[in-house]
Amino acid sequence: MFPRRADRIVRAVGEQGAARPRVVIVGGGFGGLCAARGLARVPVDVTLIDRQNHHLFQPLLYQVATAALATTDVAVPLRHVLRRQANATVLLANARALDVPGRRVLLDDGELAYDHLIVATGAGTNWFGHDEWAEHALALKDCRDALTIRSRILLAFEAAERASAEERPPLLTFVVIGGGPTGVELAGALAEIARVTLARDFRHFEPRSARVLLVEAGPRLLPALPEDLARRARASLEKMGVEVRNGAPVTAIDANGITLAGETIRARTVLWAAGVRATPLLGSLGAPMDRGGRVLVLPDLTVPGHPEVQVIGDAAAVPWRNGTVPGQAPGAMQMGRHAAASIARAVRGQATQPFHYRDKGSLATIGRSSAVAEIGKLHMAGFPAWVLWVFVHIAYLVTFRNRVVVLVEWAWLYLTRQRGARVILDPEDLTDRGDAENAEGRGGRGTTTAGKREGQRGAMPPR
Repeated sequence: MFPRRADRIVRAVGEQGAARPRVVIVGGGFGGLCAARGLARVPVDVTLIDRQNHHLFQPLLYQVATAALATTDVAVPLRHVLRRQANATVLLANARALDVPGRRVLLDDGELAYDHLIVATGAGTNWFGHDEWAEHALALKDCRDALTIRSRILLAFEAAERASAEERPPLLTFVVIGGGPTGVELAGALAEIARVTLARDFRHFEPRSARVLLVEAGPRLLPALPEDLARRARASLEKMGVEVRNGAPVTAIDANGITLAGETIRARTVLWAAGVRATPLLGSLGAPMDRGGRVLVLPDLTVPGHPEVQVIGDAAAVPWRNGTVPGQAPGAMQMGRHAAASIARAVRGQATQPFHYRDKGSLATIGRSSAVAEIGKLHMAGFPAWVLWVFVHIAYLVTFRNRVVVLVEWAWLYLTRQRGARVILDPEDLTDRGDAENAEGRGGRGTTTAGKREGQRGAMPPR
C-alpha cells in the first residue's frame, strides 16, 4: 500500500537531514490526541506521553460502570490510533514534573527534551477538601473506576438476595453525589438497572425496591444548561423513580452512608460525580492558576512568559463569555487543533493567533429515549434529544470499530432493555493477570489493574 501524504512529507524532510523541532505532548485524551494528529503534516518530531496505553472516550465511561458497554468499546490503544503517522512516537510513561526553564519533561524513569510542549493532562476528582471521603465514595475517572463501580452495583443486588429484610435497605440504596451530566446519567442508568434490567432476575427480593438518590448541593440539576431543560431532566428522573435532592450539600461520608442537611442516609454504594480538579503536575509549570488548579493561559493558549508551552483541555482556564470554556470534549479537541496549528505557524516563522471557541451545544442523556440538548437557541428534550445524543456520541468515537460495536450494543439495549456487560469481576483477581483483552471476553472487556480499591472498600457482603 502506498504511504499516505503525511508519511511522505515527513520522510522527505528526514531524507534531507534537516533537524526537526521536538514536540512533546503530555496526555492522550481528546486534546492531546487531536494535537498529535494535527501535526501529522508538519515537519516536527512528535512524542505523545501517557501513563495509560489507551485513549478513553470519557463521556461514555458511565455506561461501562452501569454494564451497558465494555471497556474496549470506549477505549482504543494510542499506538493503534497513531500507527500510520510516521512522525509520531507514543511512550507509556508517567510525567512527574515539567522543567520549563530547562525545556524538559521529567519522567519517573528518565526525561524528554522539547522545543514545543503541549500539556493536556485533563482533570482528576475534586473532593473539595475532603480527601478522606475517597475511602467510602467511588469516583469515575478511568476504566478501573468504572469496573469497580460496576462490580459494586451488581454485588449489592447479589448481597441483597442473601440478606434479611432488615439488612436490605442499605444494600439497595444507591447515592449519586453531583447533579451535572455525569451524575444525571449515572442516576438514570441505576434506575433502569433496578426497575428494568434486573427486575426478573432475583427470587428473594424485589429489585424495583432499590432506592436511587441524586444529591446536588446547588439549587438545580445541570447548572450548565438552561433552567427549562434542567426542569425537564428532573421530571424525567423522578418519573423513573430517582429521588432528587437539590440545595443539600453533603457534610459527611463514611462506611455506613452519607449525611446531608442533618439527615443520615444509610447506603453501601455512594458514587461521586460532584466535580473535577486539574492534575497536580500543572503546579510544576510555575504559571498562575485558578481555584480549580487550571492554568490561566494567554489568548493563544500559551503559558505567560513561555510561548513554547501550551496548555489545553481541562488543564487550561480559557476565558469565554462570563466564565471559561466548558470542560467538554469539543473544547479540548478545538484547543488541540489550535495548538497544532500554532506550532505549524511557529515552524514557518509566523506569529500565533488567539484561540476562539465555537460552542457546539450541550447534551445529557437521562435514560432510554430521554435526553436534553441545547444547541444555540434551540432547546430539545425527550426522544429527539436522545436520538441527537446517540449520533453525536457515535460520531465522536475515535475508530470505526468502536462506532459499530457501540451502535450494535445500544440497539440491543434499546430493543431488549438488557445490558450485555453484567459480569462481576473481582479486581483482586485482575491485578496480576495479563492484558485487559482477556479479562472480560468478547475481544476484551476488562482491565488489568482494576485495583485493590474494591477490596479496601468492601465487596458488599451482608453485615
